[in-house]
Amino acid sequence: MHESSTLITAPTTPMIWHGWGDPTRRPGLSPRAEALLAQEIGPLDRHTPPVPLEEVRVGPSALSDDDRRALEAIVGPDRVLDDHLTRVRHAGGKSYPDLFRRRQGDAVAAPDAVVLPGSHEEVAAVLAVAAERGVAVVPFGGGTSVVGGVEPERGGFDSLIALDLARMDRLVTLDEESLLATFEPGIRGPEAEAELRRRGYSLGHFPQSYAYASIGGYVATRSAGQASTGHGRIDQLVHAVRVATPIGELSAGVSPATAAGPDLRQVVVGSEGLLGVITEATLRIHHAPEVEVYEAHAVRSFTEGAAILRELVQAGVAPDVCRLSDVDETRTFVQQTEGVKGTALRGYLSLRGYGEGCLLILGWDGSRASVALGRAAAARVLRGHETLRLGTRPGDAWAHGRFDGPYLRDELMDRGVMVETLETATTWSAIPRLYGAVRRALHDALGDRGTPPLVLCHISHVYPSGCSLYYTWIARQDQGDELAQWRAAKAAASEAILAAGGTITHHHAVGTDHRPYMTAEVGDVGVSLLRALKDAVDPTGILNPGKLVP
Repeated sequence: MHESSTLITAPTTPMIWHGWGDPTRRPGLSPRAEALLAQEIGPLDRHTPPVPLEEVRVGPSALSDDDRRALEAIVGPDRVLDDHLTRVRHAGGKSYPDLFRRRQGDAVAAPDAVVLPGSHEEVAAVLAVAAERGVAVVPFGGGTSVVGGVEPERGGFDSLIALDLARMDRLVTLDEESLLATFEPGIRGPEAEAELRRRGYSLGHFPQSYAYASIGGYVATRSAGQASTGHGRIDQLVHAVRVATPIGELSAGVSPATAAGPDLRQVVVGSEGLLGVITEATLRIHHAPEVEVYEAHAVRSFTEGAAILRELVQAGVAPDVCRLSDVDETRTFVQQTEGVKGTALRGYLSLRGYGEGCLLILGWDGSRASVALGRAAAARVLRGHETLRLGTRPGDAWAHGRFDGPYLRDELMDRGVMVETLETATTWSAIPRLYGAVRRALHDALGDRGTPPLVLCHISHVYPSGCSLYYTWIARQDQGDELAQWRAAKAAASEAILAAGGTITHHHAVGTDHRPYMTAEVGDVGVSLLRALKDAVDPTGILNPGKLVP
């Protein structure tokens, strides 16, 4: 039981241009994890570091002098940047293709300039100039998109700017009586949480990108956090939004509930910068937790673990964190954490007959009394199933390393290994079919290319009617054909998801990667509605071209 938070503090350095976060925080692969990967995908004997920054290619800036002067008149001359490093850092997000291209020295599509507004009024003025002059605009928060959401797609425009919202990083208001906090969009997750914790409150939204992701990015991508089962997805936390569009301001959300037509807040949530730039978000908060508890159990199978989670959520006693790893992910976790913080799971699980079992992590935060009640209620459900209680050490190991996954991807990309993730969701009755279909699709697509993968999966968000599935696949890079290898695996998995009744994305958003599948997701009429919304508020089409709407 923790009386202090297991959350990381706000980073003090910007993300490196060729990977994730601060490279000094890389945990590295444990020897046991490296041995497991070598057994599964072959020796990790290649050396594939990124090229030096000075060798990264960017195209010449296409922003005219007149356009630049017009933007400088709004935000100031020192806030329209076109130096090499700034353009490279804004040349995409953190997906595998994004990183692979930059590591190879390709940032040719980088924005022509990066503009840093400081207020709603400055954002609105920039959009007005861009619409008048035909300059594409990519809103840029933390830059953590893993689906091409901040790709500098020009959409037929000659020039493009990234609208970096980092200066808009304030907690604007705190309504303690109503438990509402209004933030500017550029404040990052740890900074927002720290502002609230100092005052005795918490947002409780912790995606894996938490260290660098922004509040505006949470809302624009319909984010889900690791504790969203207990505290809600971001769409459940949004009370109000303020948005600058090319045709004027949109404000939505006044009262906690309304019957005044469709909820325009939910039109903005998940709009990925296509309809406007979020300049304020008012979010529901709660009192900061007194304690945090993360406990682990072993279950015989993924099917049995899923049944436990379904029973917990349908009985109304699901913990705040519900995470079930399949056999392969459990093996990988055990090898990586062996000996970390006192864990010694491998031998113990084998000794107790759970050597091929699955790891179930349950987490609670809140007052001492509420956590005790929650654990007791979950224990009554668990007693009806065959499980092996492992205590809090494995749960603590997960909690302390839960934001490290992207760093491990960097480590593996340096060694000629492709690492990618995808996620989906469906109903409980369809989970077995979807789980198997995506695994087979990835094994077939990569195995046919001679690069058999290690495919890991976990459930991380549960609902009364279903749950999410989150996959990680790891394979040796197909030298000389790395992006074609990725495209084959991504297409196979995406088609399998749709055929098995899953959503194309549960929380990563659409971006460029999932855009080809949106018609299958929402239908022709749904696409027409999205296009009509886009045309209404962005008639010139400058906002984030090439994303979301097919």
